Amino acid sequence: MRRKPIVALIYDFDGTLSPGNMQEFGFIQAIHKTPAEFWSMSDGIAAGQDASNILSYMKLMFDEAHKAGIPLRKSDFRRFGQDIALYEGVRDWFGNVNEYGREHGVRIEHYINSSGLKEIIEGSPLAKEFKHIFACSFIYNSKGEAEWPGVAVDFTAKTQFLFKINKGIFSARDSMRVNESVADENKRIPFTQMIYFGDGDTDVPSMKIINMFGGHTIAVYDPGRPERRDMAMKLQRQGRASFIAPADYSAGSRTFRLVCAIIDKIAADKALSYFTNYR
Repeated sequence: MRRKPIVALIYDFDGTLSPGNMQEFGFIQAIHKTPAEFWSMSDGIAAGQDASNILSYMKLMFDEAHKAGIPLRKSDFRRFGQDIALYEGVRDWFGNVNEYGREHGVRIEHYINSSGLKEIIEGSPLAKEFKHIFACSFIYNSKGEAEWPGVAVDFTAKTQFLFKINKGIFSARDSMRVNESVADENKRIPFTQMIYFGDGDTDVPSMKIINMFGGHTIAVYDPGRPERRDMAMKLQRQGRASFIAPADYSAGSRTFRLVCAIIDKIAADKALSYFTNYR
């Protein structure tokens, strides 16, 4: 009996599933800053120190929380994730896509690959939908309080997690097995069975890897912001994204119909490979 192929749907988070950066839905307000002030300060640290933008925002979160007397335990981060705004249809998206997969002979798995904070995403209403969340995180002391960055995921670092999904590795720390040579037939999810969702230049390295190995890439855009549609069109024009679609995840939307069509193709390709390899 042939096993059902696994189709991995891999999402950036900010700007892809949510219309803003996750820090903007509770944390930044708690430290009495505006989003513009916070990101300007973060960019200033990065530029002034010639430092990583990711490590700079994590340091700023740490410093400003301490100034405001806010403890940064995992439970605090997760509380900030409860009110993250989501695009239209996101809450029902996972159930709808999973059902479509079941009806068409494939198993769907969902992954996050983000430069945002894992702890905040874990507090969002979507957390239970993901097979694994690859994102930035802190190291915690004996009191359970954040004290140092543990994982910093910049735009090129995101590509390593695609290879981990490919090989079925669910550890941010594991840098050995991901580099081991594995025969294609033993890889858990081939790149041809991956669908990557992103919204901007920060997703280009991941999109390039997915496209290079025969996967599928979708640039989504906020339908209420023409400049974001322009960005998605640029990504498609430059060959970064295979498809573009509004960030509307409702059943029947362009995004839903597009993903269903890709699932159909993956299922058909898998069925044909059985006959190609028949002996």
